[in-house]
Amino acid sequence: MMRKNILVIGGTGLVGKVILRILKARNPDYNLFIGSRQLGNTANDLVIDVNNSKTFDSITHNKIDLIVMCTKDSNNAVLQFAIQNKLDYIDITKPTPDLTVAYNLAITNKQNVNSRIVFSSGWMGGIVGSLIDFVEPDKRKIQETNLYIYYSVKDLAGKSSANFLAENVCKPFIVYKNNKPLEAKHFLDSEKFNFEFGIGKRQAYNLDVPDLFILNQVEKIPTVSVKMTYNSKFVTSLMGYFQSLKIFNIMSLKERQLMFGSSGNGDQTVFEVIIKTQAKTKKISLQSSKGQAELTAFSTVLHVEKMLSETLSGGIYFSHQMHSSKEVYEALNSYNTINLKIS
Repeated sequence: MMRKNILVIGGTGLVGKVILRILKARNPDYNLFIGSRQLGNTANDLVIDVNNSKTFDSITHNKIDLIVMCTKDSNNAVLQFAIQNKLDYIDITKPTPDLTVAYNLAITNKQNVNSRIVFSSGWMGGIVGSLIDFVEPDKRKIQETNLYIYYSVKDLAGKSSANFLAENVCKPFIVYKNNKPLEAKHFLDSEKFNFEFGIGKRQAYNLDVPDLFILNQVEKIPTVSVKMTYNSKFVTSLMGYFQSLKIFNIMSLKERQLMFGSSGNGDQTVFEVIIKTQAKTKKISLQSSKGQAELTAFSTVLHVEKMLSETLSGGIYFSHQMHSSKEVYEALNSYNTINLKIS
C-alpha cells in the first residue's frame, strides 16, 4: 500500500497539533506534513501561507494526497487549489458565513471536482449530523432539532472561536422556525436547559454555528436552534446583559477579543442534541473530558480516515454525509475521553 501524504495547514495551532497527535497514534503509515507561515525545523514542515499562492508549490512538490484545513482561509485559495489539482480537502474551521461562501464555490465548480471535498465546520468537527442520523435515520420525520452547548472558559481553546464571536457578536444571524429564516443575535433569547454530567440547570443563549445552516438548508429539518452557556453563570449572564444593553456595540474589536479570548489549561466540553419527531423526543448527550480541541481533532481524524479509505467516491460532502452513523457513534463511544448517552 502506498503511504498517504497528509498536510495539516495550521498544524502548529492548538487543534492542528492534536489532530497530528491522534493521526500519528492511529495511523503510523500516514506521512504527515505540517503547513504554517513560519518554516519549522523538520523536512515535513512546509511554509504555506493561505494569502500567497506561490507557497502552494510545495503541496504539489511533496505529492500531498489530502489537505486538512485548520486555519482561516478567507479567500478559499486552498479550496480552489485542491479542486484544480484533484486533491482531497477537508475544512474544519469555517463559521457559518464563510462556510456558505465556500460551499457555494464548490457546488459551482461541481463538474470539476474529481476528489473528495469535505466541509466539516459543524459543531466539534461536524459530528452532530451523524449523531442525529444515528437516533433518527429518516430525516423527514424530524420536526425540530435543538443543540445546547456547555462551554468552559477554562477549556484549552484556540483563538478562532473567540475571534469569531468578537467580530460577529453585534451582527444578526439566521435561525430557522418552520423553514422560516429568522434573525437572531448572540446571547439573547435565553432558555433554561438541564445539562447532563452533573452540570444541572443553566440559562443558555443564542449562538451561531454552521449546524443551523447544515440541518435546515441541507438536511431540511424545519426548526433548528443552537443555544450555549458558559461554565460560569456570572460570565453567561454578563454576556446577556452586554448584548441586551448594546454594550458590545460601543466596544472596540480589540476589547471584544479580550473579553471572549479567555483560555484555560483544560476542562470538559459538553453538548446535547434534542431531536423531536411527531412520535417522540430523543436526546443525545456528549461529554469530552479533555475539552473541545480533543473532540474536534478526534472527529476530524475519523473523517480523514474515511476520506482515505477506498470506499468513498469523489464529490462534495458535509462530514456526516460520508459515514454510516453507526461507525461514527461507535468510534466516539469507544474513545476513552468521550462519554455518550442517548435517552
